[in-house]
Amino acid sequence: MGNLRSFIFLDQLQPQTLCYLGTWIKGMLPRSNMAAQIIEVAPGLDIEPLTDVALKAAEVQAGILVVERQFGYLEIHSRSTASVRAAAEAVAEALGASPSDAMRPKVLASRIVTRIDPQHAFLINRNRAGSMALAGETLFVLEMEPASYAILATNEAEKAAEIKVVDYRMMGATGRVYLSGSEASIAAAAEAAQAALETLQ
Repeated sequence: MGNLRSFIFLDQLQPQTLCYLGTWIKGMLPRSNMAAQIIEVAPGLDIEPLTDVALKAAEVQAGILVVERQFGYLEIHSRSTASVRAAAEAVAEALGASPSDAMRPKVLASRIVTRIDPQHAFLINRNRAGSMALAGETLFVLEMEPASYAILATNEAEKAAEIKVVDYRMMGATGRVYLSGSEASIAAAAEAAQAALETLQ
C-alpha cells in the first residue's frame, strides 16, 4: 500500500482544538478529552481501504475522511484509548508499517508577533475558523510538514497555556497554526507546540 506520512496519537483532545474540528468535519464529532488517531497517507485514495480496516478492527468513530489532491486523511476517536490504539495498530499492519515509519515533522516557520496591529488582527480574522485574534494580543504562527502535525501542535499548545486557537490547517502540502493570547501564555504555548514536534524528529 501507500506511504505513511503521519501517524499521530492524541491522548486527550482539548476543547478548542476539538471545537475547531467541529467547524468543518463531516463525520462523527468527537468530545473533549477523547483519545484520537490521525493518519495521513499518500497516495490519497489509499485512505479508503485503511478506513475500512480501522472501523472494523475496534469500536471507534470516524470524524475525518478526506482525499485531497495528493494525500488522504483519517481521524478516528473513542472514549476508549485502547480501542483507538487497536484500530491504529490494525491500520499500521495493513500498511505493512510501524508508527516509526511515518515522516518526521519538519518545522518550516515559527514566529511570535507581539502586540498585533488592529489591521493585522482584522486580516487574520477574515481567514480564521476558530477564535478571533484581537489587537494588542500576541500572535504565534507555526508552519510544518506533513500538514497533519498541525493538530498535534495545537492540541499540545492548548494543554500548556491559556491561549486562543485562532486557526489550524492540517491538510495539504503544509500545516499551519495560528494562536493568540498574552505574551507569556503564547511563549509557553509556542514552546509546547514545538516540543511536541521535536520529540518526533
